[in-house]
Parts: sequence; structure tokens; C-alpha cells
Amino acid sequence: MNLPLTRFAILFNSQIPEAEALAGKISAFMETLGASIQAIRTIEDKTLRQPIKKKEFEALIVLGGDGTMLRASHLCASAHMPIIGINLGSFGFLMELQRDEWEAYLPKLLKGEYRIEKRMLLEAEHFHQGTSRGSWLVVNEVVVCRGQHVRPIRLDAEVNGHHMASYVADGLIAATPTGSTAYALAAGGAIMPPDLRNIIVVPVAPHLSPDQPIILNEGASVTISVKTSHQAVFSVDGHDAVIMEDGDSVLISSSELNSHYIRFRDAGYFYRALNRFMEQNPSLNQMR
Repeated sequence: MNLPLTRFAILFNSQIPEAEALAGKISAFMETLGASIQAIRTIEDKTLRQPIKKKEFEALIVLGGDGTMLRASHLCASAHMPIIGINLGSFGFLMELQRDEWEAYLPKLLKGEYRIEKRMLLEAEHFHQGTSRGSWLVVNEVVVCRGQHVRPIRLDAEVNGHHMASYVADGLIAATPTGSTAYALAAGGAIMPPDLRNIIVVPVAPHLSPDQPIILNEGASVTISVKTSHQAVFSVDGHDAVIMEDGDSVLISSSELNSHYIRFRDAGYFYRALNRFMEQNPSLNQMR
């Protein structure tokens, strides 16, 4: 049991046709139960940053897919604000509820009948000639990879300042347990339980190089350096790529912040849900 939640904002993905109408329907439903809906906005709306920072509401209800949930996680992490996701997308690995479940489960929030699942976040810092060029909060993964030229690059990985491995590959992924079910999984990585606090390092199309994913100890950091005569880039959670020059590096370490996801089911549900995702890929169904 947790404290009852009564003040909410609803964020929805404007690219999903039914999302806005459903947001209004959920708002009306929650208000009949005595909840206060402080705002209904698209996930792209930047005006919510300040209300979230000031904690003008207690939790965020998010309508969309995993991409929508990633954006909400970036918004809410520094405020330690919990998020409940309702899946209107394809996979919904991060979402707690399917589109036909919200009416049965959302009333539990007002009774404190939920748990909070804390998920590890990373921090990625880009260095050029020893000088920091910026840092980013990471929910899923950092990808250091080749740029516009279709040729592999040389990548060196250090763990806690000590050489781990060198790769000739299309790229290298450093992912959280949350990100282990995203790009890292597609590249052959292992699925990690969400409560772990380890980084998994996964090579992408390695050529005569180490080809196995490596799970680092809890608290370890990894530095990925590029050695290349052509363009290399890195990207955080699928955002716009940042160009890297020869000798540049990205330091990836655990963040002091966490994502806070609202859950109604027991922790073992993660494993039971994997069967549904693995045996019936909704993305394939859409292509048929």
C-alpha cells in the first residue's frame, strides 16, 4: 500500500488518432471518483516541464507506446514523479495497462493500491580532447556507431578506466535493464529484469571482434572511444545523433535519478508478460 493519489496530469501521443479522445474520457472518469486532473497535454508540449518540476500534481497518466513512455520518463525523473502507462502502441514493454484495462485499475490509485517500481537511469557524457561537450540522461540506451558512411568503425571500451575490449563494428550499445528489451535485444543482448542496476554492453555487427554481450557489475561505468577516419555518432534513447570525431569518447555511468513506474501487478508479472511479447510480435502483425 502507498499513499492515495488524487492529483494527475494526462499526457498523450498526438500521432495516435484515438489518444486525445481517450484522454478526455479518462479525465472525466477520474473526476467522478474525486480525482483532480490538473492538465491534459500532448507529450510534445513543453509547458508541463515547470508544473512537473514544482510537483503541481502527484502522478502522470501516459497514453501511447514505449516511445511516449520514454519521453515521460525524461520529463519526470528529476521530480521523482511516478508514471502510469496505458498502451496504445505496438509493444508496450514499459506500459502497465492495455487500452481495455484502465477503467478497472486506475481507481486503485485513489486507494493507494499500487506499488512503485524504480528503474535505473544512466548518464552519458561526451568528451572531445578531454573536454566535456555535454551530458544526457538515459532511460534505454546509448548507441555509439558509424555515421553516414556504411563502413565499420574502431571502438574501444573501458570499464572503470581499465581496458575491456576493442571492436571493429557498426556500433556498440550500452543499455539499462529497461533498454535491454529495446535495441540491445534486437542486437542479440540478454533480457535483464527491471530491478537490476547493471549496464549491458552489446556490439552491433562486429567484424572479427568480440561478439558476445557483457553485463557489467552494479556501479560500474563504461567509456566508449572511437577511432575512425570517417564519421561516427552517438545517440541517446533514439534522439538526434551527435557527431563524434576521431578520439572522442562517451562516458556512461549510473545516474542518481530513477524512473518511477506505477505497477498494480506483482513483480513476477514481468516474466509472465515476456511470453506474450516473444510469441506474438505486434509489429509483425501490422506488416501483414
